[in-house]
Amino acid sequence: MTSDPHRNSPVLHHGAPLGEASGAVILLHGRGGSAEDILSLAGEFDAPQLAYLAPEASGNTWYPFSFLSPIEKNEPWLSSALHKIQRTIQSVEKGGIGGDKVVLCGFSQGACLATEYVARNAGRYGALIAFTGGLIGPPDADLSHSGDLAGTPVFFGSGDPDPHVPWKRVQQSAEILAAMGASVTLKGYPGRPHTITRGEIEFARGLIREVFKGKAIEKNEVV
Repeated sequence: MTSDPHRNSPVLHHGAPLGEASGAVILLHGRGGSAEDILSLAGEFDAPQLAYLAPEASGNTWYPFSFLSPIEKNEPWLSSALHKIQRTIQSVEKGGIGGDKVVLCGFSQGACLATEYVARNAGRYGALIAFTGGLIGPPDADLSHSGDLAGTPVFFGSGDPDPHVPWKRVQQSAEILAAMGASVTLKGYPGRPHTITRGEIEFARGLIREVFKGKAIEKNEVV
C-alpha cells in the first residue's frame, strides 16, 4: 500500500476545454462507482460552456470504511483522496479558471469527500453540491472547521432516513458550513432510497445556472 493510493488514478474530462470554459464542475463518484458513471451528470446539468472533470478512485473506493469511522482508520486513502481533489483544482486553475468558478459535486462517498474538502479548505467556491453526504468523522467528533466560505452556495440533499448517511449528520454539516459563511440549502426526501432524485438534479442544474449567471442564492433555506 502506498501513502498516496489515488495519485495516479485517471481524471476524465467532458465538456469545454479548460482554456475555453467559463467554469468547471468537479464530479466525485460514490463507493463502487466510477468516473464514467458520475460524469453522466454533465449531460443532466446541461451547461456545455463548463468543463467537467471526474477523478476516479483507486479500486473505485475513496476510503475503505464508513465516513463515520475514526479518521485514522480511513488513512492514507482519505488524505490521498483530498489531495486528488486539490490537484484537480490546481489543474483547473492552471487553465485559467479561478476557485470561485469551481463547483464541487459528489454523490454518497463522493459527497462526503467534497464536503470535507470544502470545509478543510475554506474560501469562495462556485458551489458545493452534496447528493447524500456530510462531513467526515465519528458521531462524537468535533466536526467544526475554521475559515470563511464567503457566501459559497451549498446544496445538501439526502433521504430522511438514508441507509448509509444519517440525516442528523447531513443537518449538522449544513449548520457547520452555514456558520462558516456558506449560503446553504438543505432538502430532505422522506423514504427516498440511496440514489439521486430527479428533483435534486433539477435543483442542482438551476443552482449551476445561477452561479454562472451571477444571480444571488437565497441563504440557508431548509425544506
